[in-house]
Amino acid sequence: QVQLVESGGGLVQPGESLRLSCAASGFTFSRSPMSWYRQTPGKERELVATVYPRGSIYYADSLKGRFTISRDNAKNTVYLQMNSLKPEDTAVYYCNAQVAQLYYWGQGTQVTVSS
Repeated sequence: QVQLVESGGGLVQPGESLRLSCAASGFTFSRSPMSWYRQTPGKERELVATVYPRGSIYYADSLKGRFTISRDNAKNTVYLQMNSLKPEDTAVYYCNAQVAQLYYWGQGTQVTVSS
């Protein structure tokens, strides 16, 4: 079955960086668009970035320049490099895989940006 396991979240101070990882299994990773979403309490889950199988990338406008999504098809892993973190980046970050017409989610990893 499809499994997505996020890691790399934690508590950081404003201006610092974090790299999230999402290890995928149970499907042909190289053929699937992979995305990162985030969610804060009381708000809808929002798309952060998507990396497509051939390497094209989409970013939410508000996050361009600070966040970088990448994938390693040999390791079945997608990454989210987050730089210059701000308190408003505090959220649970979720990995998402599109497999055929279905979407799968990881359990999420908490990122807290606070001084």
